[in-house]
Amino acid sequence: MENKKALISFVSLGCDKNSIDSEIMLKLLADHHYEITKYDEEADVIVVNTCAFINDAKEESINTIIEMGGYKEDGNCKALVVTGCLAQRYADDILRELPEVDAVVGTGSYEKIVQVVDEVLAKKEETAPVKVLDPLEERNLEVTDREIITPGYFEYLKIAEGCNNHCTYCIIPKLRGRYRSRSREAILKEAKALADSGVKELMIVAQDITKYGIDLYESYRLPDLLRELCRIDGLEWIRLLYCYPEDVTDELIEVMASEEKIVHYIDIPIQHCSDTVLKRMARHHNKQMLCELLEKLRSRIPDIAIRTTLITGFPGETEEEFTEMMDFVRESRFDRLGVFKYSQEENTAAALMKDQIDEDVKEEREAKLMELQKDISSEISASLIGMELTALIEGRIPEEEEEEGVMVYSARTWRDAPDIDGFIFITSDRELNSGDMVRCRVVGSYEYDLIGELV
Repeated sequence: MENKKALISFVSLGCDKNSIDSEIMLKLLADHHYEITKYDEEADVIVVNTCAFINDAKEESINTIIEMGGYKEDGNCKALVVTGCLAQRYADDILRELPEVDAVVGTGSYEKIVQVVDEVLAKKEETAPVKVLDPLEERNLEVTDREIITPGYFEYLKIAEGCNNHCTYCIIPKLRGRYRSRSREAILKEAKALADSGVKELMIVAQDITKYGIDLYESYRLPDLLRELCRIDGLEWIRLLYCYPEDVTDELIEVMASEEKIVHYIDIPIQHCSDTVLKRMARHHNKQMLCELLEKLRSRIPDIAIRTTLITGFPGETEEEFTEMMDFVRESRFDRLGVFKYSQEENTAAALMKDQIDEDVKEEREAKLMELQKDISSEISASLIGMELTALIEGRIPEEEEEEGVMVYSARTWRDAPDIDGFIFITSDRELNSGDMVRCRVVGSYEYDLIGELV
């Protein structure tokens, strides 16, 4: 009689790049003697893939580890494994302060997840916890098999690992290593497999996608890679996330404008606009460069949706520098904008800078920026009323349905990336499925969302 397979559940925190790592580990476990479950209370082993980018992320990771550890008493959990950036950064602290943890696995050691889970399930109670922290640069980036945990009609494709930018506020290079591009062959193989599985929308991600190829091919190869991805049957939308402004070249803009599958959307995290703040951040762009780039993008691609992120309260940020950022946002009219309060992270250059800003000032500036952006987004959303747009159906919302025979669906247009942007809520008199591409007319708007009807 065949032995019952041990059940594994995964909790994946943080960014979409972390989700990809979770999918790789899930696939390795599923290919061996483990079965995946989405119910933490019934799992024999729970893996928490953590984030440690800023303080809020660290707190969420720690609270989740503690919560999952509770299933050792109230569930079926026999072993708790912590992976990801928190494990890489604080392995010894985790093992010392959280005795419910049986193993930590760093970001360079994901290929050993099966070995680690085997070991923690077999170990005796008195055995020391397992710690696996291999050199970051030794990680194999050519793995293409993943156990998909997104809805299946959209997926993320990581084209590089690590970062060489060394912004003074950021810990990522210490957690992920230097910038390493994946090979073109591995990326295209993975993209084709995703398309064959039914994926229609592909999000291109890395810490910085614009530098793709510089280490392998000694030149920026993102435009070439995008052209090849556009040739893959089945893919309908290709979306670009995490583009550093200084490397958004004319060639890249031209590929975006000319390739039909590349949606007219770009995510460019600028963090600030004041030249003095940008210099303290060790960013490689300035305000004039940003203005010229925005003008170039909108001139060549008039309907482009531009997303960015900003940091408030960076050390030494004066009222004048913050006002300059407010004015820049008001003039630039970004379609989507997120704001982070500066997080003072140990082992970063910015953490040692003078004139750290009080938390209440950071929060006040964050609120002012978001209030300004809410007004801008509301105006942009209202300007779309009457337009016909293509949308990707995400799911039905029965509780919003008021008339017999009229169904309401949540969907996204090409202007919206999943999880971070808005929705269009579509009424339809015929049944639709998640993943369907439909044409709809915008008939109303909110600050960040739209109301549509099926055409």
